[in-house]
Amino acid sequence: MNIISPKQEFIYTYAFTEDERSLCYMEMRAFFGTETKRNILKSSIKIDPSRSPFIKERIDVLYEGDSITDLIKQASQIELENSTFKVILVKINDLEDSEKFGHDSRRKIERDIGMEIEAEADFHNPDFTFGVITLGGRWYFGYYHKSEAIWLHHLNKPREYSTALSTRVARSVANIAVPNPNGIKAIDPCCGIGTVLVEALSMGINIIGRDINPSVVYGAIENIAHFGLEGSVTKGPIEEVTDTYDVAIIDMPYNLFTHSTPDAQLSILKNARRIAKKVIVITIDPIDFMIKEADFIILDRCVAKKGLFVREVLVCE
Repeated sequence: MNIISPKQEFIYTYAFTEDERSLCYMEMRAFFGTETKRNILKSSIKIDPSRSPFIKERIDVLYEGDSITDLIKQASQIELENSTFKVILVKINDLEDSEKFGHDSRRKIERDIGMEIEAEADFHNPDFTFGVITLGGRWYFGYYHKSEAIWLHHLNKPREYSTALSTRVARSVANIAVPNPNGIKAIDPCCGIGTVLVEALSMGINIIGRDINPSVVYGAIENIAHFGLEGSVTKGPIEEVTDTYDVAIIDMPYNLFTHSTPDAQLSILKNARRIAKKVIVITIDPIDFMIKEADFIILDRCVAKKGLFVREVLVCE
């Protein structure tokens, strides 16, 4: 195979509900340091699209040009030897509605580019999939990677908790906390039945869990093992944690279910300040005053909605 090495540019497309918009934008900012309102983003940062519940696909840019004709010319340089391929024109773009391509136009563009590639096309099980996309008046061509909805496999846990985060929210929160897992140690000191732990561990994040409730500790251990993952979960309050971590994820206990008091919540935050450089706080109550009293600064914030139920996600250092 002889393919020109891709530039260090990647194009991502996004899909999310209106309730998820704020959370999705925060995850974008965590991954890429910016956000886009167009559901399509170009960056030099490479992220596995399956990490995010909102990323649909990633194109690793090989060629770009002012027109489809430019891409057709460049595609003739690809040599796949005995490998098979297919070409996909990505539906998400920043074109105006009047400029968007219909089914026949998309198929023609795919055929025109595919005809220039010296290899056998295979639309069902190709060795390589290439994507074509337009953004900002330019056209791009490159390796195509479709996101796998891994979090869907984690929906049916053996142990459930009615107030637990959804798998999509938990996965996004883990990404916001640890956008790059290399060398990062994380802790979830109020882990409940381990929804965040499962998502984080499935993405290779080095994280441990802890909770004061023995029954939910056993539930978290069971859930982690159920999905073939390995992770440590211990019983005890955050006050007893002596190790330090790069980041802590705290889904603040709810008064209705844990009888947590404001003093107990403040103690959790002050101890998080002691053990972690950065803290991601998920809360249903306004706690800015507690964050300040615990000597944190809020760097970013968003809301995660589910109908009328609203959580706030705070990034604090």
